Order: sequence, then structure tokens, then C-alpha cells
Amino acid sequence: MPRRPALSEERIIEAAARVADRGGIAQVSMRNVGRELGVEAMSLYHHLAGKDALLDGLADWIFTRIELPEPRKPWRPAMADRAASARGALATHPWALGVIESRSPGPAMLSHHEAVLACLRHNGFSIPLAAHASSAIDAYVYGFVLTELNLPFDADESVDEFVGGVRPQMPPDRYPHLAELVADHVMGKDYTYGGEFAFGLDLILDSLERHLAADTR
Repeated sequence: MPRRPALSEERIIEAAARVADRGGIAQVSMRNVGRELGVEAMSLYHHLAGKDALLDGLADWIFTRIELPEPRKPWRPAMADRAASARGALATHPWALGVIESRSPGPAMLSHHEAVLACLRHNGFSIPLAAHASSAIDAYVYGFVLTELNLPFDADESVDEFVGGVRPQMPPDRYPHLAELVADHVMGKDYTYGGEFAFGLDLILDSLERHLAADTR
């Protein structure tokens, strides 16, 4: 029989992520994670104090999946790449949206925010503007992913199929602007909601660029 790898905090957190990926954060417990690893739950307590520590570890783990911006890279492409990476990580692990800002910060989370602020500060952002920029970008990314994950149609259903099903509820005489949006922008246009991400992010980055040029602090 092959020998089971030794338990470690890293292995436990990775197992917890697999449990969360399959069943959501509500399924993460010491017992379920122990079962995932093929050990008794009590074995985990040699490495983690309990469920709170497990959730703190998960919140930190997700930040290891997000690309860190290089401090001396031009801020705009660095923030765009970081936003795209965060969107990908959060969409892959939907449970993370509920824990990343509500748990005690760990080293990966702190390193991530440090790198973001370092990049902005090295590129001339004042402390207040760097705080505004980080907050605005994060709020946009988290909100976009939340909307994207909760769209009212299945991944294998096209937008045309979904809109075709609800179109009878939108008579043009009552909802003229919705009707023209659907006709001119959605139906038959290979439209995807995900395609809106870059446009919205550019609006934020354009605004930050203007604020940076005017910032005298």
C-alpha cells in the first residue's frame, strides 16, 4: 500500500477548498475535510485550531490563486491583469466571495494588498487615491463575479435561448428600450455578459487616470 502523505496545514486547506468547490462553504467542516483526506477529524486539530482557523486559511488560500502586480510595472496594465486574474479565481471558486473579506487576514492576503498598494504608490498615486483605487477595483470585480455566477440561465444555454424564452414578457410597446437593446445588442450577436467586464473595468481605470493626473497630494 502506498504511504499516505503526512498531514500539514497546506494539505488540509487544499482539501477544504476541494470540499467547498463541490458543495459550497457550508459543507466545510473539520469532519468533512478529514473525510476528504481519509483521516479522522481529530487529526486536523494538530495543525489547525478549529473551523474558524480552517475558514481563515481558505480566505488566505484564494489569494494565492490571484496574480500579484509587479510594484514597478505601469499601474494600468498591472491593475487590469490583476482584476482579470481575480475574476478568474473567484469564478472558479464561487464560495470565496463569501469569505475573502470577512475572515482574519493571512500572509497571502496581506502580501496581495501590499503588492497592489506598492504598484499604485510607485506609479505616483497618493495614499488616499491608492486606497480609493484598490477599493473601487475590488468592488467592481467582486460585484461582477457575483452577478456572473447568478445569471438566470445555465452555462450550456445560450443568451439567445434565454432571451427568446422571456421575450414574450417584454412587449415593445411597454418596454421599448429593453426591446431595442435585445434586438440590436443581444439577439444574434453572440452576446455574453462576460464581455462587459473589460468595458466596465476600463471606465474605472479611465477615471483613475484622470484623478491621478489631477492629484497633487
